Amino acid sequence: MSLHPSSPASLPSRPDLDHLRRQAKHLLAALQARDPEAAAVCIAHLPAAASRTPEQVFDAGYRLADAQSAVARRLGFAGWPALARHVAQLRALEGDWRFVSLEVDGQPVPATMLGASRILIDGDRFRTESPEATYDGEFLIDVEADPHTIDIHFVEGPEAGQQSLGIFRLDGETVTFCLGLTGAARPARFATSPGTRHALETLRRHASTRPVGVTGGDATHAASTTAQAAAVPHAHGSAGAFPASACALDAQVAGTWVPVALVRDGVPMPAAWLPAGRRIVQDGIVEVRFGGQRMVHARIRHDDAHAPAHVDYLHLSSDAQGQVTLGICAYDGTEVRVNMAPPGAPRPTDWESAPGSGRSFSRWTRSG
Repeated sequence: MSLHPSSPASLPSRPDLDHLRRQAKHLLAALQARDPEAAAVCIAHLPAAASRTPEQVFDAGYRLADAQSAVARRLGFAGWPALARHVAQLRALEGDWRFVSLEVDGQPVPATMLGASRILIDGDRFRTESPEATYDGEFLIDVEADPHTIDIHFVEGPEAGQQSLGIFRLDGETVTFCLGLTGAARPARFATSPGTRHALETLRRHASTRPVGVTGGDATHAASTTAQAAAVPHAHGSAGAFPASACALDAQVAGTWVPVALVRDGVPMPAAWLPAGRRIVQDGIVEVRFGGQRMVHARIRHDDAHAPAHVDYLHLSSDAQGQVTLGICAYDGTEVRVNMAPPGAPRPTDWESAPGSGRSFSRWTRSG
């Protein structure tokens, strides 16, 4: 244990209680050897020693429990029992978790959409893998709160730089999270309802072994990648040449929409999946989400001087990050229709999404 007397210490990302016990024993041995730095640690972090001189601390006859308390308080915990509970819960969360169920805004996500997704946890680092995207980050838990709280910080992936606040409970081989989608308030109970922007997830442990390569992501790399993508010109435009639009269609398509139909590359989405989808257009940004997973995240612009109107996306995340894709859009007073070409492909001139075209055709009706 390196002694820096009054400064707070940081808990390792994958803490080990035996290692922390050894730190406490090292501190106690240093006290018994009348080490001034050990005395300073106790004065700074042990309430009983706060007003004592180093000589008084040496003569106080502190025991291992006192040294453990000083170690815990230096790490920001109320005492050794709180630190031990925190570490035990972190280690109990470790492993490979698979989805049993997912509910977003009161809408259950079909089980067929969950089979290829999983969450890997190693210490306070995680990776969420799904067919749509991979999310890396770190989290902070408070097991003294009832219910236990979790603060998730996304480091890499579509939500990089964002935060999600939630609650969780661990029951043997099953864990339940109720999370606010990025920017939403922390849930107070394990339930969702329309408009809350909360997601209720139940997962079962698939493997308890420590997952390989889960580092929480690289914030420096993520920021660099975003900046580079925003500055690189592409076949149909660039971030620096993507002026905002100003036409009637901007206001007409703003808001939250639910899908009526979605066809990608000639394959219709099953009807049972559609209730889990949302298309949100706000302040020049479009997001398409299914089951809490973000499928599209882009700046959007319209040009209604054409028939049908043109719509362009400057993608802000995913594999298309930094690219501009082209489409057509129509609003008939009730529904919005959109047909988007894949990156690098010309703008569609009709509403077809034939096999092999890579196009995404969708129809949306306003939510609520």
